[in-house]
Amino acid sequence: MKGVILAGGTGSRLSPMTDVTNKHLLPVGTKPMIMHVVEKMVQAKVLDIMIITGTEHMGDMISLLGSGEKYGCEFTFRIQERAHGIADALRLAESFINNDKFIVILGDNMFEDNLSKHIKEYEGSSSPCFLFLKEVPDPERYGIAILDKDRKIIGAVEKPRVPMSNLCITGIYMYDGTVFEKIKNLKPSDRGEYEITELNHEYIKEGLASYSTLEGWWTDAGTFPSYHKANNLMYHLQKR
Repeated sequence: MKGVILAGGTGSRLSPMTDVTNKHLLPVGTKPMIMHVVEKMVQAKVLDIMIITGTEHMGDMISLLGSGEKYGCEFTFRIQERAHGIADALRLAESFINNDKFIVILGDNMFEDNLSKHIKEYEGSSSPCFLFLKEVPDPERYGIAILDKDRKIIGAVEKPRVPMSNLCITGIYMYDGTVFEKIKNLKPSDRGEYEITELNHEYIKEGLASYSTLEGWWTDAGTFPSYHKANNLMYHLQKR
């Protein structure tokens, strides 16, 4: 299993902290944000990892992470030259993945769960898409999953004004090589971005997506309130 960490974007919602640095290099708890995601992958024995970030901060990212030797993994770095959405960034990993199954984590996703058991289950399954869900109090901020009465996932909606569910599709996904062809067929949204929620919806409407709900806490760290929450949660987790 390979891993991809998406650490690009402008980080504009955390300005001015991100005016001179990448959001994923900001501290959360006692470490830079991206190091927590790296540690989650290594914990799950995902040791071949691609980091995708923008041109302006690639040097700082490499200076922090290096080859991966000190973390017990190996890094490959790829530049995202334009910020046109998460799915657009993911397409850059196609040659690195080479039709293997892989896990993708957005670099601002902070969470408690160990992903090892989910990865093992996915590796032994025939499912091309696996999503991680979490109940949240503010689903209008996220892509959400819609389940039917039998708890089968039947839809995904990006940032709904009136949410039909409180189940956030977290920024943790697993795919097989079919994902890259689906990305090529995506159309940009009204925001001009290639949306990961629309990509996931393509799998869902074909009945090809499976999911699990995270048991422990989860938060993104992309706004000032969620960044503050992530710091508090991660600090107390590290003190255990």
